[in-house]
Amino acid sequence: MTEMTLGKALGAGLRQAMRDDDKVVLLGEDIGKLGGVFRITDGLLDEFGASRVIDTPLAESGIVGMAVGLAFRGYRPVVEIQFDGFVYPAFDQIVAQVAKLHYRTQGRAKMPITIRIPWAGGIGAAEHHSESPEAYFVHTAGLRVIAVSNPEDAYRSLRQAIASDDPVIFFEPKRLYHHKGEVDLAAPLADASPMGLARVVRAGSDATLITYGAMVSTALQAADAAEDEGISLEVIDLRSLSPIDYDSVAASVRKTGRVVVAHEASREAGVAAEVIASITERCFEYLESAPLRVTGHDIPYPPAKLEKYHLPDLDRLLDAVDRVLDRPNSLTGADA
Repeated sequence: MTEMTLGKALGAGLRQAMRDDDKVVLLGEDIGKLGGVFRITDGLLDEFGASRVIDTPLAESGIVGMAVGLAFRGYRPVVEIQFDGFVYPAFDQIVAQVAKLHYRTQGRAKMPITIRIPWAGGIGAAEHHSESPEAYFVHTAGLRVIAVSNPEDAYRSLRQAIASDDPVIFFEPKRLYHHKGEVDLAAPLADASPMGLARVVRAGSDATLITYGAMVSTALQAADAAEDEGISLEVIDLRSLSPIDYDSVAASVRKTGRVVVAHEASREAGVAAEVIASITERCFEYLESAPLRVTGHDIPYPPAKLEKYHLPDLDRLLDAVDRVLDRPNSLTGADA
């Protein structure tokens, strides 16, 4: 096991994928000589050369369009979108081409494209640098959507995404880039947990707290705090947002009977709404109280000085837990 940051784990995953398959090519703004704005691709240009680590113009639609052409020619392109809010110019290519070409060609064309997106808030960044656009892509048939929360998962899931013949939107929580964890660089990829499975990161019995990305760390902190009050929370890291592993989710809900779903993205039509709707369909007779959401507010992402009021925090999570447990002293309202 090797201790490394989440950012370094992503770089290690890219390096290993490129060593394993010479058809893997990287495309993005400033990913070559600079090593990317977050230095995820640092050193890869020196090892693999400019024909496989390609610095592109500032044109996200063109970058993804180039990846589509490369995929048609048998390559496995890995696109870096420099910041989450920069993905929107590429939206047409992703939704109209990347997600549909396999279906449109009746399986004759594969789109083994991985689109890496540094994602979500918590770093005090300017507008367009702290977006949470995952719901747009979850709603789009033909895409896999992955959100990692720790270095080991970042390393394994990125390699799995690149090896997959499906197009993958790969969300990386940028505020965790410098968080450290143990990574097994030597374990065979075949031994890793499948890319689409959720993971119970903390077992519990009183309520289920479901989340993904950077919010997993916040959820674990909430579970620690709740334990001091005698409350046992089960924390589930979804890992995959499309498809969602509803078997693991349902197994937990049937055990606890109470659910809180959390994410940084806005509440309206977010991933939490879909998860709660599916839980209600599958587990209605097991529920002891109405499931609740804890999300970002339905506003454009706020200025850096105000983002702490926007991002779900420990207090908002614990308040929702109090409400699903019908404990006193909780705030009012249907969702937090």
